[in-house]
Amino acid sequence: MILDQFKLDGRTAIVTGTSRGLGQSIAVGLAEAGADVALVHRSDGAQTQERIEALGRRCVTLRADLADRGAVATIVGETVEKLGGLDILVNNAGIIRRAPLVEFTEKDWDDVMDVNLRSLFLLSQAAAKVMIGQGRGGKIINVASMLSFQGGILVPSYTASKSAVLGLTRLLANELAPHGINVNAIAPGYMETENTRPLREDPVRSKAILDRIPAGRWGAPDDLQGVAVFLASAASQYMHGYTIAVDGGWLAR
Repeated sequence: MILDQFKLDGRTAIVTGTSRGLGQSIAVGLAEAGADVALVHRSDGAQTQERIEALGRRCVTLRADLADRGAVATIVGETVEKLGGLDILVNNAGIIRRAPLVEFTEKDWDDVMDVNLRSLFLLSQAAAKVMIGQGRGGKIINVASMLSFQGGILVPSYTASKSAVLGLTRLLANELAPHGINVNAIAPGYMETENTRPLREDPVRSKAILDRIPAGRWGAPDDLQGVAVFLASAASQYMHGYTIAVDGGWLAR
């Protein structure tokens, strides 16, 4: 039956940036589909853990700063040790810094690139080693952005990092497909998250954005659950290197 292809029973996932927003919704969605989940967060992951455990799934929380270069080995190692393996990695965590181009600092550039790109690459690399060793394939899902396709304003390091995520997703897919590992990405549209709060609170910018979205609303974090489960499941077994926009029609306008 086709619906069985979407089940994640017996699978183990790592999701980064799970204390709230997109990461929390994705983690809960994977658990609802049957996966056990390792939550990676920088602040408080208790709420997400409670929601997953209420579903009867196993869950571990790993407090980590992804800007710390030693965090990757700990995240992957503890997941395998506590949950018994690794089948799915969702690279969701990301940060953003806003300033006019001529005022943008080197620190704001480096901080964003470290979290949004370097940690994504290193986590994907570490997860791939485990998945290859297990010999049963796996799924890596990166979270891209509308700014993987467009330039934007006031966010040069974010645009650069998310454009690179799209390209790196293709590279990882090319190298890992022979090992039965699917690598794809989700590009959320304008979502109701902490990152977009300054835009939503600016009546001029908010109206301009909403006027362009055919769906007529900001996206909700739960709007990503379906596509995340699809990309994490056997239903997407022949998808490699693609970035799916979940944007209310923004790019089609």
